[in-house]
Amino acid sequence: MASARADRPRPERIPMFLALRELRFARSRFSLMGGVVALIAVLMVVLSGLSSGLVNDGVSGLKNQPVDAFAFAGGTKTDSAFSRSIVDLGQVTTWAAQPDVADAAPFGSMLVNAHSSAGAPVDLALFGVEPGSFIDPHVADGQALGADDGIVVSQTVLDDGLAIGDTVTIDRIGTTLTIIGTTGNQHTFGHVDVAYLPLTTWQEIHSGAAAGEQVRPDAYTEASAVALRAVDGATLDLAAGDAAAGTSSMTLTESFGASPGYTAETSTLLLIQVFLYAISALVVGAFFTVWTIQRRQELAVLRAMGGSTGYLMRDGLAQALIVLVASSAVGVAIGVAGGGLLSGTAMPFALEAPAIVLAFALLVVLGTVGAAFAIARIAKVDPLKALGGQR
Repeated sequence: MASARADRPRPERIPMFLALRELRFARSRFSLMGGVVALIAVLMVVLSGLSSGLVNDGVSGLKNQPVDAFAFAGGTKTDSAFSRSIVDLGQVTTWAAQPDVADAAPFGSMLVNAHSSAGAPVDLALFGVEPGSFIDPHVADGQALGADDGIVVSQTVLDDGLAIGDTVTIDRIGTTLTIIGTTGNQHTFGHVDVAYLPLTTWQEIHSGAAAGEQVRPDAYTEASAVALRAVDGATLDLAAGDAAAGTSSMTLTESFGASPGYTAETSTLLLIQVFLYAISALVVGAFFTVWTIQRRQELAVLRAMGGSTGYLMRDGLAQALIVLVASSAVGVAIGVAGGGLLSGTAMPFALEAPAIVLAFALLVVLGTVGAAFAIARIAKVDPLKALGGQR
C-alpha cells in the first residue's frame, strides 16, 4: 500500500493538467473571455493602423527625405517651425562648413491653396529645393526638377485625378505650375500632398509676389530651414552648428513635431491605446479573480494532495496564457483582414507589421500581469478551511 502511494504522481508532475481540463470543460466561460480579448485585439490593430496612417499622412514628406536633421532660425517655436522659420543662405554655408556635415541645403516649406486647369481645388505643401541637391526628390515617372515652373508631386496627387502635364494655379497670386513628374509614393505634409519645385520659384511664391510682379531682392536669400546630412559614420554636433550659424536644430524625428497637428494627433491616439491596454489587464484580471474564487475547493484538494503554491500558480498562468495568446491571435487576424479593407479608402490607415507585433505582445504581457495578480489568491487558499474543516 505504501509502495502504491509512493508511485502515485504528485500534482507537480502532471504539467498543466488542471489548466487544460478546465479549458475543455468550461469552454463557454473561457470562450466568452476570449471573445472580449479578441475584440480588444481588433481595436488595437485598428488603432495602430490609424496611428501609422496619420503619421504617414502627416509627415511622410519628411520621412522620405535623406535628411538627418533640420536647422531652423534661432528661437523658432518648435510647433509649426517649418512655417514660422526663415533662414538665409549664409547660414546654409556656415552649416556646410561644419566638419561632421556631409551635405547642407536650403529647404523651403509652405502650404498653399491652388486650383487645377479644370477649376478643381488643390491643396499643396510646396517644398522648395535646389535641383541637383541631395534633397532633390527621386522621380519615379516623368522628368526631374529643372524648369522654373515645373513641379514633382506626390503620387497621391495623381491618384486624386491630376496627371503629368496638367497645370495648377496658386490662388491669390496667380502663379501657374506644371506637373512634370511624380515621386511614385506618398509624400504628404500636414495631411496635404507635397509638390517639389525649384527653390527660386518657391522663394518668389513665398514672397507673395503675384505672377509678373517684381520680387523683392532679399527673397532669393531666404528658406524655411537648412536640411542636413551627416558624414557617414558620424553624428551631427547640432549644438556646435547652432552656435556657429545662429540656428535652432532638430533631428529628423524631432522635426515631425513641427508638422501641423502631428503632436496632438499622435498623443491622442497614444493615450487611447494606453487606456485600452489598461482595460485589457483589468478585464483579464477580473475574470481570473472570479474564476479563482469559484474553484477554491478544487485548488484546496490539490493543495491537500501535496500540490505546491508554485505549481498552482504556474498552472493558472499557463491557463491565462493559452486564452490570451489564442484570443489575441484571432483578434489580430480579424483586425488585419478588416484593416486591409480600410487601406484602400480615403481614411489615413496603414498596417505596419512592427506596430501590430508590438500591440499583440503588449496585450498578452499586460493581460498576463493582470491574471497573475488575480491568481496570486491561490497562495492564500487554506485547504482545511476551503474543504469545510472549520466545521
